[in-house]
Amino acid sequence: MTTRTLRRWFVIHKWTSLVCTLFLLVVCVTGLPMLFSEQIWDTFVGDDDPPYAALLSGTPNASFDVMVAKARAMFPGQIVTGVNPDDDEPAVLISMAPSWQALKDDEKYPDRNSSHWIKFDARNAEVLKQSPPPDAPQKPRTWTGIILGTATRLHMNLFAGLPGALFMGVMGVLFVASLVSGTVLYGRFMKRLPFGAVRRDRAARLTWLDLHNLVGVATLAWALVVGFTGFVNELQTPLFGLWRITDVRQILKPYAQLPVISQDYLSSVQAAFDTAAKAAPGNEVTGLSFPGAPFGSPVHYMLWTHGATPLRARLFTPVLVDARTGELTGAYPMPWYLRFLEISRPLHFGDYGGMPLKILWALLDVVVIVVLVSGLVLWAGKRKMATDARLRALGYDLDDAEDAPPPVLTGEMVR
Repeated sequence: MTTRTLRRWFVIHKWTSLVCTLFLLVVCVTGLPMLFSEQIWDTFVGDDDPPYAALLSGTPNASFDVMVAKARAMFPGQIVTGVNPDDDEPAVLISMAPSWQALKDDEKYPDRNSSHWIKFDARNAEVLKQSPPPDAPQKPRTWTGIILGTATRLHMNLFAGLPGALFMGVMGVLFVASLVSGTVLYGRFMKRLPFGAVRRDRAARLTWLDLHNLVGVATLAWALVVGFTGFVNELQTPLFGLWRITDVRQILKPYAQLPVISQDYLSSVQAAFDTAAKAAPGNEVTGLSFPGAPFGSPVHYMLWTHGATPLRARLFTPVLVDARTGELTGAYPMPWYLRFLEISRPLHFGDYGGMPLKILWALLDVVVIVVLVSGLVLWAGKRKMATDARLRALGYDLDDAEDAPPPVLTGEMVR
């Protein structure tokens, strides 16, 4: 490696690290409560749902058609917008609204919220809970909800929507660049020393720097995976937008000009669930949108299915069922870029291996926080030293354009 190349790697590592460190600290700190958000919510807030009825083991679930009929009877004149079985409880959430136009108006006026939901016991179709009416006084937000909500928005987009998400994606790219360049420099400077050596017989600062680099290298693989998948996750909005204006538009084009079919003449919702389950074998049906839904068809049920294992639970396959006849129109696996996005999510969040994996992710997160903070401290102490001065302190002859044998380190590692 020539001196010029060495300088370039050093500058890349220095500036990519400095630019992204503050934002990475925000991501790492907010990521900790997000890892355990379900456990935190259940411990400090919980829910006020009534207890489930005691039924015989093996009691079959009620038909979705029964629950939809009950919901429509409770709110005559309104439409059902979606049916969503709960993944963890024997419950079904049915969403309703005055009309599809009312939902469009809600998007224009943020203060409006005309939609509402009804929660049913999936086994006997009894109503468990309803959303409060629009004119009901809002319950004060709990501190737990405020903390978790703030952490989530900071982690994803810094409260700046899509621009913030794209900015955090760029920070993820810089983080990966800093890891790669740091690895190159670490391998070069430690060439004459055993891997992972910590020089305890030198100055305390040099010992701490060796520990800083050792811990960083020890978490390198995890940090690369989490950093890269974090970048991919920040692209979800534009990638889903691309899918909607390409594949989805092409699929729905033959039906785009048809009027939305009246919900009085729809085929069986239960049959649509059964048809989707057969169309995507090995998947679970996680939700259904009624004809007329945004980004849907005016004459089709759109059903979402996902993998049945924790690692495949984020791999979705949409299925279209004709709401006039109940016949399958097609199952449409997502394009490669969305499948890549969905695969990256469990790797980023560490939520596919239960609590043990969450604890491991949290410990590695804390280690990265230590590395980031210590890197800032070490840089602050040496910020006035020029690049060449730091390299000369390591014993490099910067006047020689060719590669020199790696020296025995006598000064501090370059950061």
